[in-house]
Amino acid sequence: MEKNGSRQQTGRIGEEAVCRYLEARGHRILGRNCRQGHLELDIISQDLDGVHFVEVKTRRPPLQADPQECVTFPKQRRLVKAALAYLSKQKDPHVRDCECHFDVAAVVIDGERTDIQYYPEAFIPIYY
Repeated sequence: MEKNGSRQQTGRIGEEAVCRYLEARGHRILGRNCRQGHLELDIISQDLDGVHFVEVKTRRPPLQADPQECVTFPKQRRLVKAALAYLSKQKDPHVRDCECHFDVAAVVIDGERTDIQYYPEAFIPIYY
């Protein structure tokens, strides 16, 4: 079991890797660890398709489950609430009025190897 500091460091490493991954694919990072009250958005990025709210789950082996499986329905609901709060504060119409996507990045760090599985539009918030 990791100590709390190690878990936070693992999370930061995963988020940094996902930011590099997104930027290499044409995304512009709008924000990281954006707090909306008690809610948090890991990464907010924008590309030609719109604004992406990216939940990052980073783990080190041994894994008990795939990281993306931790983005449960209650977690999705909290992400949508945070995204709505974020968008309501935006003055830039290029951000505020864009199509929104809720993506999940599952990161596994095993020694020097970092594996990113990216799930665009991992969920679509219709009835939240």
